[in-house]
Amino acid sequence: MIEDNIKPLRPLPKIGSYLDTKEFWSGARRGKLMLQFCTQTQRYQHYPRPISLYTGRRTIEWRETSGKGTVYSWTVTRSPWPGHEARAPYLCAYVDLAEGVRFLCNLVDCSEYDVIIGMPVEVRWDRLNDESVYPDFAPARVEP
Repeated sequence: MIEDNIKPLRPLPKIGSYLDTKEFWSGARRGKLMLQFCTQTQRYQHYPRPISLYTGRRTIEWRETSGKGTVYSWTVTRSPWPGHEARAPYLCAYVDLAEGVRFLCNLVDCSEYDVIIGMPVEVRWDRLNDESVYPDFAPARVEP
């Protein structure tokens, strides 16, 4: 029997409910980590804002990032936020992206005993449905 009220393991994003984040979520659906870029200072910024964090001007555009970075800090979440109960415990981390932005995310495909500060990581995509895809990060694959 299929139940119609099955809840996903994490809440679905409310796209565009606060700021115009459509480019971020559209990129995620395409497997691309999109962030805002200030064309005046040549720097990325996150979280999305209507103006440049660096100049206060509307000199921003959305650009694709490499999706690569290193672990800056991390923790094990054992008492989850509402909507995440089925996933606990899970790993949360700040990742320093290659583009110079610190990104809050979940760490996947590893245990708490595998994580090291400075560890190389790369984006992985958690597809909840056709419209909702979350960026997670996982240990970077080693190239032969």
